Amino acid sequence: MLKMQVTSKESISVFDIFKIGVGPSSSHTLGPWRAALRFVDSIKATGMHKVQHVRVLLYGSLAKTGKGHGTDVAVILGLCGEDPVTFDVNLITPRIAQISEEKVMTLGGELSIPFNPAADVAFLMTESLQYHPNALTFLCSFSDGQEIAETYYSIGGGFVVKEGEEGGGGNFVHLPYPIEKSEYLLAACKKTGLSVSGVVMENEKTWRSEAETRNGVLNIWHVMRSCIYRGCHIGGELPGGLKVTRRAEALNKKLIGDNTYSNYDEWLAIIANSKQTFKTTLDWVSCFALAVNEENASFSRVVTAPTNGAAGVVPAVLQYFIAFCDGNDEDKIINFLLTASEIGSIFKKGATLSAAMGGCQAEIGVSSSMAAAALTEAMGGSVEQCLMAAEIAMEHHLGLTCDPVGGLVQVPCIERNTMGAIKAITASQLALQSNPQNARITLDDVVNTMYETALDMNHKYKETAEGGLAIQVPLGLSEC
Repeated sequence: MLKMQVTSKESISVFDIFKIGVGPSSSHTLGPWRAALRFVDSIKATGMHKVQHVRVLLYGSLAKTGKGHGTDVAVILGLCGEDPVTFDVNLITPRIAQISEEKVMTLGGELSIPFNPAADVAFLMTESLQYHPNALTFLCSFSDGQEIAETYYSIGGGFVVKEGEEGGGGNFVHLPYPIEKSEYLLAACKKTGLSVSGVVMENEKTWRSEAETRNGVLNIWHVMRSCIYRGCHIGGELPGGLKVTRRAEALNKKLIGDNTYSNYDEWLAIIANSKQTFKTTLDWVSCFALAVNEENASFSRVVTAPTNGAAGVVPAVLQYFIAFCDGNDEDKIINFLLTASEIGSIFKKGATLSAAMGGCQAEIGVSSSMAAAALTEAMGGSVEQCLMAAEIAMEHHLGLTCDPVGGLVQVPCIERNTMGAIKAITASQLALQSNPQNARITLDDVVNTMYETALDMNHKYKETAEGGLAIQVPLGLSEC
């Protein structure tokens, strides 16, 4: 199968890298959901009132792990016209159950049509399309005999490309500092004297005012921290049939002790003011990351960072910075996320954010790299040290496979977020204590290596559930 070529000259905003959505997967849930919304817009242009039947075909990785990732659920909700940013996640299960029982869908929220999820969402396990492993085709027939078909590719991180479109799902505008590689970022910083986050903010002004960007980034953080807090206070078993027990709640209880609180701020104050050892700090970072990805696995609201499967790394490291490194400041939080987003953008342009294309190095590896650079700037590191931290973090994720057991974003995905967060902190510390002038490998070197590794990696280890841990664990799944 041919592979998608690396896309260049995209103008990617912080809000392209960080997207608010629903778990468990950015490429298998959020991307297909967005594709369905785009298809509904096409139907409206043709004539919504004439629609008789809609069918969805899932190919490649979307077919092989789509059940575990909720791809069918996502496309159905998208066809119903629901917004993944605002849709009440508590209504997902009852809405899908109702459609399955009544075999009727309200297309685009306007027109009731016959729709049987079991028959009208087809998982084509043995078929793949050339452009990208994550492909889906929407078929629609009209009362006047007309038929249309549109194919979309979910290329990672919630980015979606329609067949025939140019580019890789990003925007195309003229930025004052176009960044295709880390060497361009370094040059822009040297030319202007700005930090990484400063250059990113200048670029963001192309789309909106600085005040709007600041408010938007703070909203991203509020969703992240709500996810952390929520995940630290919900126990029980994750859905999907693997019978995985949530661990963040129990770990939080153990670490918080007899202290009482009623909201995030009070909880944060207890954590920040408690006596910390190396061990307890590690436990807290793991707790933060576990919390996010247990929420992600539960079809809850998360922020793609840069993917849902890796959504816990950046929030966990930022929460660490806030709780233990005097980072509870709006400016510091905004700059952290701006810096992180630029590193994610460089990986998207030079390699991939899709585990179906590059394995888990494209998810956990990229998120760890993002968090490492952001923490390094936040801790006073130079631009060169930020890029060095990003390089170190990815260098030690190269070749990481994506082998989800049962096609679910649970084992080993949830624990990998804790590892990615710890590696990011370690990479940052190494960079802060090093002279980048002595580094033998650049961030661009490791981006290129990551992409070449992705091309060489066996398809079994690219989110197909056909290799690695996915075939070692005996399954008795009831819902996969």
